[in-house]
Amino acid sequence: MSETVKRYFEAFNAGDVQGMLDCLSEDVAHHVNEGQIRVGKEKFSEFCAHMNRCYNEHLTDMVVFEAEGGTRAAAEFIVNGTYLQTDSGLPEAHGQTYRLPAGSFFTLTDGKISRVTTFYNLADWVKQVSNG
Repeated sequence: MSETVKRYFEAFNAGDVQGMLDCLSEDVAHHVNEGQIRVGKEKFSEFCAHMNRCYNEHLTDMVVFEAEGGTRAAAEFIVNGTYLQTDSGLPEAHGQTYRLPAGSFFTLTDGKISRVTTFYNLADWVKQVSNG
């Protein structure tokens, strides 16, 4: 099942939202670092569109872990990004770059990702883009 997670991240790095959606179950639960849980592919797609307007990100130093039985996985990585457009409630964007450790946790059901939970240090990100 970690192959599904790897395909998901390959699609992310390629800017291929449809490729990411293809890895998700119809009722995927998307738990973001700061915010409400979004349920379903449509909500996930809307989130991706918003993120792509405000940020240009590429993930490196990826390590994917899989739990025995293949129903859960986790990934650790570095987010290398550029802040493109001011996001609501956050510092003003003017092309600042950032490098941020992050991680994601997954539940897999029938070969698809049914839960994505992502964590990063928002205070670290704010500090980086405020000093940039």
